[in-house]
Amino acid sequence: MRILIVDDDLEMCDMIRRLLEGDGYEVQSVTTGPQAIDVVVRDALDLILLDVMLDGFDGRDLLRELRLVSEVPVVFLTGKGSEIDRIAGLKMGADDYIVKPFSPGELAARVASILRRAKRSEAPNTEIASMDFGALRIDAVSHETYLNSVIVPLTAKEFDLLAFLASSPRQVFSRQQLLEQVWESSSDWQDEATVTEHVRRLRRKIEIDPDNPQRIVTVRGVGYRFEPN
Repeated sequence: MRILIVDDDLEMCDMIRRLLEGDGYEVQSVTTGPQAIDVVVRDALDLILLDVMLDGFDGRDLLRELRLVSEVPVVFLTGKGSEIDRIAGLKMGADDYIVKPFSPGELAARVASILRRAKRSEAPNTEIASMDFGALRIDAVSHETYLNSVIVPLTAKEFDLLAFLASSPRQVFSRQQLLEQVWESSSDWQDEATVTEHVRRLRRKIEIDPDNPQRIVTVRGVGYRFEPN
């Protein structure tokens, strides 16, 4: 597994590198946005740890550029831990959000969870190769979703969430359960707003009217369920 650290704090880079290399990962680091783009274009990566506030370069702007060339999972590292900041990062396409200062154990566990999830999403589900719900088709083998025979561009996390809900039609899952099952995490590490934001993004892509969803339905006070009809 290859991990790229993008942070202009050299001490932080060194600490994270030593920690992750001790867990068996191949780690490299860069300090600027252009360097990060060069590495992403040149090398096959499994994860990027991206500092939000780079010297002379906003990490959020860098994420937008990265998403033009790669869907590699990106985790924001930041000193800003408010809910507004976390939601903003998730809306932009970040896969996770770790607030500084963090413990080595937390970082290692979060990285392992994200990489497990990414690897699992790449493997085809031989038990449920595809799921068809009228105009909506979810193909676990190709990892693609179609609406009216047109492919819907989903991130890996969005696909995982949709496939998980669709595999148990009409069953209600709380946000906490979705964190544990889809994110392989808990509210101790991941905010439930993560689930809310990903549901919002999914609805914008697969619902005819996202404000009145017919597929991913909110069960007030409980969570979400997938409606097959």
